[in-house]
Amino acid sequence: MDIFSAFNAESAINSFGLAGIFIILFVETGLPFVIGLPGDSLLFMAGLAASGTGEVIRIHLSLRELVIGAPIFVIAGSQFGHWLGYKYGAKLFSREDSKYFNPNRLKSLQSWIDKYGIGKMIFLGRFIPIVRHLVNPAAGIARMTYGKFFLWNVFSALVWTQGFIWAGYILGEKLKGSVDKYVLPIVGLIVLVSITPIIWEFVKDRRTRKHSS
Repeated sequence: MDIFSAFNAESAINSFGLAGIFIILFVETGLPFVIGLPGDSLLFMAGLAASGTGEVIRIHLSLRELVIGAPIFVIAGSQFGHWLGYKYGAKLFSREDSKYFNPNRLKSLQSWIDKYGIGKMIFLGRFIPIVRHLVNPAAGIARMTYGKFFLWNVFSALVWTQGFIWAGYILGEKLKGSVDKYVLPIVGLIVLVSITPIIWEFVKDRRTRKHSS
């Protein structure tokens, strides 16, 4: 369900402000059925809006409210996603005809967990689209305890939110009036870097299948 394009996070911010940002962050990390929310670019653009520079973002956000509220809603959303996986388990991935919630997707997530460990997977999953939506319920399905999940959840949420928010804020402060011409290329770079791990895993998977056939 592509509610917001990765390239129009600014529209979400201009239309809904801080409340919209917090709701989107909660939904993106808490509801695995909603795919396509801005995530990384939303946080970056929010940081830019907090700097008060540029014309792409027409409203000014409170930096204090943003840096405090963003991780809280990410943590809450992730805990809810973990609860869904823990409560309903593999039923989420039982539909063969589902694009994202099929048994093969669950196997892929399990292979990532086996490779990196569930803790590292939660951390790395913050920075990878689609994986970010699925890793929290996957941790619940893997029966990761609420306490252990909470620790990794808080740590990864703080690194993810603060990293992108402060990157946007510092860039806005440094570039001032000339920031607008850099926004689209930077957001494009963020998206490219975010999807690189998915492309790499896809290429490796195809190579593995090719050699095994």
